[in-house]
Amino acid sequence: MTGAYVVSAQGGEKLCGWNAPGRKRWRGIFVTGTDTGVGKTVITAAIAAALRSEGRNVGVWKPVQSGALLGKGITDAERLLRGTGIADRPEQVAPFTFAAPLAPALAAKQAGVTMTTAGLLAAGEPLAEKYDALLIEGAGGAAVPLTSDTLVADFIAELGVPALIVARCGLGTVNHTLLTAALLRQRGIPVAGIVMNEVDLATSRDDPSTAVNAELIERYGGLRVLGRFPWISGEATMEKLVRAVKRHIDISPVRQMLINARSQ
Repeated sequence: MTGAYVVSAQGGEKLCGWNAPGRKRWRGIFVTGTDTGVGKTVITAAIAAALRSEGRNVGVWKPVQSGALLGKGITDAERLLRGTGIADRPEQVAPFTFAAPLAPALAAKQAGVTMTTAGLLAAGEPLAEKYDALLIEGAGGAAVPLTSDTLVADFIAELGVPALIVARCGLGTVNHTLLTAALLRQRGIPVAGIVMNEVDLATSRDDPSTAVNAELIERYGGLRVLGRFPWISGEATMEKLVRAVKRHIDISPVRQMLINARSQ
């Protein structure tokens, strides 16, 4: 792929793609979800922690988060740092944080902040320079309004990195996952795979669809399900996360994509 024109949230077109002329090459994988609350943070932390346990210089980046301010330990950035053992400051990992529990574009507007794609990219530069690759966690799903004129999917395309989709295990996840993948592919974004996440232990146990959803996603979506991440009780410590990844998730496609990105 040498660059593709994609339609933004406002209908405008812009050049994106891994080899578009003159654009920075970002190294990493973007973790998006089929919805909000599907467990993107725990999966991002778990995969980053597992890769770091192999000696890889991988960092985490949450370009924008909303719903709480830094300082109480409950934001995604703070949870990412606890789960990975990375010593960065929360404001480095999440340079844009808003209190309102709204989509980033709306939360920024309410706070009187003009947020742009260029500003988001500039804020991530220090992390991109510090690490060989980044696990980048999105906000909500791929179709969430990120700035006044872009969706999360537009931002992923601008970064030029593949996406990893986090999905629930239960009923409805086939539809949500296939729609998310279709939107990403529409913008020329490679999908590294799907991680099914046991967001709710009771649903995972009682919902009969959980036994077949992964197979249906692979069959109808031409996607690869990397595994089913188990419900973790209590604090999601780095040790618990790494152990869960090693037992339940095949991260070899993620590892290979990061190796390939570094060598390009």
